[in-house]
Amino acid sequence: MCGIIGYIGNEKAAPILIKGLKNLEYRGYDSAGISTISKNNIIIEKDTGKIDEIEKKINFDSMGGSVGISHCRWATHGNVTKENAHPHTDCTGKISIVHNGIIENFSELKEKLIKKGHKFSSTTDTEVIVHLIEEHYKGSIEEAARNALKEVEGSYALGVICSDEPDKLIAARNESPLIVGIGKNSMLIASDVPAILDYTNKVAYLDDKEIAVLTKDHFKITDLNNNVKNKDVHTIEWAKEAAQKSGYKHFMLKEIYEQPRVITETLNGRIEGGSINIKEELNLSDKELLEINRIIIVACGTSWHAGLAGEFMFEELAKIPAEVEYASEFRYRHPVLDDKTLVIAISQSGETADTLAAMKEAKKQNAMILSICNVKGSTIARGSDSVLYTHAGPEIGVASTKAFTSQLVVLYLLTLYLSKLRNTLNDEKILDLIAHLRKLPLQLESVLSNDNKVKELAELYSDKTNALYLGRGINYPIALEGALKLKEISYIHAEGYPAAEMKHGPIALIDKEMPVVFVAPKDIYTYKKVLGNIEEVKARGGIVIAIATEGDEEIRKKADHIIYIPKNLYTLSSILAVVPLQLLAYHIADKRGCNVDKPRNLAKSVTVE
Repeated sequence: MCGIIGYIGNEKAAPILIKGLKNLEYRGYDSAGISTISKNNIIIEKDTGKIDEIEKKINFDSMGGSVGISHCRWATHGNVTKENAHPHTDCTGKISIVHNGIIENFSELKEKLIKKGHKFSSTTDTEVIVHLIEEHYKGSIEEAARNALKEVEGSYALGVICSDEPDKLIAARNESPLIVGIGKNSMLIASDVPAILDYTNKVAYLDDKEIAVLTKDHFKITDLNNNVKNKDVHTIEWAKEAAQKSGYKHFMLKEIYEQPRVITETLNGRIEGGSINIKEELNLSDKELLEINRIIIVACGTSWHAGLAGEFMFEELAKIPAEVEYASEFRYRHPVLDDKTLVIAISQSGETADTLAAMKEAKKQNAMILSICNVKGSTIARGSDSVLYTHAGPEIGVASTKAFTSQLVVLYLLTLYLSKLRNTLNDEKILDLIAHLRKLPLQLESVLSNDNKVKELAELYSDKTNALYLGRGINYPIALEGALKLKEISYIHAEGYPAAEMKHGPIALIDKEMPVVFVAPKDIYTYKKVLGNIEEVKARGGIVIAIATEGDEEIRKKADHIIYIPKNLYTLSSILAVVPLQLLAYHIADKRGCNVDKPRNLAKSVTVE
């Protein structure tokens, strides 16, 4: 979760580190700090709070030097205190490190190090690493880090500097993301791309149990046994402006409004006439795809909700049995897989720890792995047999928006491709579905034009403490996603349910203070049933907010408030329906004065289990 950036080059490191941290603050914002080497001494500034607050306390004149490391923290081991903030140093004060991950054997290592005379100043698991490196240091910080990490169990992304070797920056990773940025007369390390876009778009990716040794004009990557690893240098296609607010009050609002463009980008090149053109992206043969006897989708959070919608798509259109699993629980139930099982891993960052663990379990059983993610070169993408990228661009707001809708579109494209391959849909039907898919960007712009209506609703209900979100069929996952957005950023307790399940418990909560949001586009499957559910809520005095299809006058007689969306197919209406729910959550959170982009206790990318 935490964010790391390191720099070595000709410029002063401290301002570059602070600027990079600001672009990583979505990964953690409990505390932050920087460490540089100035006149052969380690200089550290760190504290609790936001990076802007900490920046004001830094004496940049004293923090000279052109090599340094920095960190923004999402607390795991140890409370949020100045002592627990990174960077940490060894007993001599000559070695400094930053760390993202969890050291599973830290108690055992700490006990051993204390017996050897090491003094600890924090309660973090991270501090054992710097003392372990100190224990192994014999004049080479590279060798000391390598030998120390051979004793470490767990996940780590590390940045290490040593005042005795001020011309080196060490980086290492295992199960936590870390990239190397290749600049002009400079090198950087970072947890994520936005931290380095101001300086370079050239990167190399570290794999598990690899170490990078950087000087200002060279980098070398080896494994823990010092075997050299030759790495390709990749060009990041994101413009640095994509990671900026561009006049919007919050990143989340900007990213909601980017969705028409993002969906266009997701579709570009993938629809060719009346066909879905993803064959070259799929590193799986038609024969392998035809032999699939079931699909298992593994994901977490918002991506799990996308997977639930994908389950409806695969079963309704491609006629393939599909299951959706929480990635965090997948391996613990000992799933039974084989080489005819397609496991689809969905992750915005491509670094989600639980999803990676689920993939590893699937690989052990020879399942085919296809990932849907947003970040090229990410760990999940590199570990998959095949990847379909969402092309959503950087998503900075912690509460996911455009990543979700682009995941739904990619799942739909894959469904149509499999439907064509397996002859579950004829050419005429596929042409019709593609025609409706092409409508989405313009229809999303129409939905966004109703923002003022949504804002008015937010003004009315921002003081509520509870809310229910209900939907049926493919709109049930949309209800879940709407409830998640509200609770994530406004701290209002909200729950999503299949509408029929309301009678099996949640109906007991409904009173005149309870807003109930129905995702109720008009379709031939569930619409009449949802109208009956609305009647049940109204009979108990509940407040009904409905997401409905344009022109639906019947629902107007039943709901207290209606937000209309354009008419589209059953499976595609869900993509339109979620946008008003994103806006509703955003405006309620903003009205309540919440930190929309950085909600408490959350981080953008969950890279620890």
